[in-house]
Amino acid sequence: MNDQAESLRLKLIAQENRTNTKAIAVVSGKGGVGKSNFSLNFSLSLCKSGSSVLLIDMDIGMGNIDILMGKTSAKSIVDYLSGEAHLRDVVLDGGGLKYIAGGSGLSQLVKMEEKQVAILIGELHTLLEAYDFVIFDMGAGINEESLKFLLSVDEIFVVTTPEPTSLMDAYATMKYLHLVNPSLPFYLIANKAESIKEGRETLQRLGNVLKRFLDREAASLGILPEDRSLQQAVARQIPFLDFNPKSPASRAMLEITEQYKQSSVPEIPSSSSISFVSKLKKFLFER
Repeated sequence: MNDQAESLRLKLIAQENRTNTKAIAVVSGKGGVGKSNFSLNFSLSLCKSGSSVLLIDMDIGMGNIDILMGKTSAKSIVDYLSGEAHLRDVVLDGGGLKYIAGGSGLSQLVKMEEKQVAILIGELHTLLEAYDFVIFDMGAGINEESLKFLLSVDEIFVVTTPEPTSLMDAYATMKYLHLVNPSLPFYLIANKAESIKEGRETLQRLGNVLKRFLDREAASLGILPEDRSLQQAVARQIPFLDFNPKSPASRAMLEITEQYKQSSVPEIPSSSSISFVSKLKKFLFER
C-alpha cells in the first residue's frame, strides 16, 4: 500500500505541468437555491459558445444533474469510487456536454475517503486535458473532503437568492473559504430574482457585507430572473436553455456566459497559475 501511494505521489509530481483547463466550483450556502440548475445550464451555455466542458456532479450519492437532463445514467461516479469502472467509463454524453453523474442511494460514499480522492485525482489529470472548462457542482455545505477541491479550483461561483437566509448562508460559505485562502476568487450569481432591481440589490448587499467584514471584493457575474419556463423545464427534465432558448432565464444565462468569457467582469487576480490537479495534489500529499 505504501509503495502504491508513493508511486501515485511521484506520478502526480511528474504531471505538475500547467494546463489551460479552467476549474470552477459552483457552491451555495444552502440547498434549494438552484445551484445544480445553474451549473448545468451554464455548462451547456459554454458548450454552445464553442468551449469543451466537463461537468462533474460532486454531490456524491445524492446527485441530480442527470435528473435535470432527463437522463438515466448507466454509470456514475459511485461506480468509479466502488472500483467497478474506470474514470473514463463514467464520463457520459449529454448532447455535446460531457458529464459525470453523482449517482444516488449509496450513502457510505457521500464522504469520500482520502485514498479514494487520491485515486480520483490521479486519473483526472489525463481526463481534464481534453476540456477548456471543468465545472464541479458541489454538494451543500463544506466538509474536509470537499474543501480540498474548493481550495484547488481557479474560481468559486456562489449562487444565492434574494432570501435573507440564502444571503446569510452564502456569506458564511465565503467567509469560511476566505479564512482558509484569502485570494480565492469569488463570482456572485443572484438566482430567482423577481426583477433586475431585486437581483442587483441582492448582489450589492452580499458584496457590501464581504467588503465590510472581510475587506474582500467579489465579481457580480449576473442575475437569473424568476421564470415560469424554468420551472416547467425542471418538471419536464429538460435544461431550460433547450426547453425555451428565448425565455428570460435563457437570455440571462447566455449574457452571463458571454460576459464571463469576454472577461468583462471585474478582474480578480488568481492566487496561482498552477493547474487544478497540481494544487489538489499539494493538499493531498504535502501537508
